[in-house]
Amino acid sequence: MTVPEPSGIERLDVFMGRANAAYYASRDPFADFVTAPEISQIFGELLGAWCAVVMQNLGEEVRLVEAGPGRGTLMADMLRVLSRITPDRMPGLSVHLIETSRRLRDVQCKALDGKNVPVSWHDTLADVPPGPMVLVANEFLDALPIRQFVRAETRWQERFVQEGLTQPRQWVLCECDDVPPDVAVRHVTVGDVVETSPASTAFIRQVAQRFEQAPGVALFIDYGTSVSCTGESLQALRDGRPVSALAEPGTADLTAHVDFAAMARAATAAGGVCYGPVEQGALLRGLGALQRAEALCAAAPEQAGTIRAGLDRLIGPDRMGRLFKALAVTSPKIGGLPGFPEQAWGDT
Repeated sequence: MTVPEPSGIERLDVFMGRANAAYYASRDPFADFVTAPEISQIFGELLGAWCAVVMQNLGEEVRLVEAGPGRGTLMADMLRVLSRITPDRMPGLSVHLIETSRRLRDVQCKALDGKNVPVSWHDTLADVPPGPMVLVANEFLDALPIRQFVRAETRWQERFVQEGLTQPRQWVLCECDDVPPDVAVRHVTVGDVVETSPASTAFIRQVAQRFEQAPGVALFIDYGTSVSCTGESLQALRDGRPVSALAEPGTADLTAHVDFAAMARAATAAGGVCYGPVEQGALLRGLGALQRAEALCAAAPEQAGTIRAGLDRLIGPDRMGRLFKALAVTSPKIGGLPGFPEQAWGDT
């Protein structure tokens, strides 16, 4: 359906950004979904060890940054490992959490209490003090707003949300005169949908640009695709169940698949170097997930079943292991990232 651009409509990314801001400010997202750090401590422990390795190339003072830190579980697990295996680096380490929800900040503060590391909260990456940085973002990009373009016979149209005074909200298609080049060059047929996330690519570019000023490494883990493709992936979860994305905005978590190829293009265009994406299962296996699980089972035999079940959720190809991907972005001349191929993204 094609309609002229009426009043009372907003572009999908505007609607999604507004809805998710209200959702995270007022609700407990963990009632609707469970992230990897909440499934198993192995996830955070392995990423903590990964950070310890990459920090060796960044000098004595490092900002450890997490974007979208949830309950603070991932950061708490990483700090526990870092303090154990690299105690000499702890005096030069500061933690910075990018979190806009005041309610979640309180939860994170309690989770990190007693870690003996200075912790600061920021609304944006730009607020994080300059300097060498390791950034970790798990299930952060998927919640950033997206745009959806639909191919018509001779042109592109864009999906908007129309507010209804006497009827439910509905999707409408409007003429589009600012189709991104990345969309326009794709091979599509009539009716195909192409999603982009300007907020995600802007964040990735900002990370890469920081690395031009000071050395750093960023690790992004999320569900999505390794190559840019067509199709719509927007979904909404309320109380752990799929619901309409248009119904009661602010009461459901809106997410979409991450286009990791688009993220890598944005990072390299901004001067960064990318590695991956690799499947989450492959990354965690490469970092020693199986060995860590067996060590935990030996230490607590009565919990062995739970430990192995949690690990299977993280690395199983029919669970999170294949759907979730990991992409690393670094400043130039930093290589040898554990769990990633030696060849940078885009190199032939």
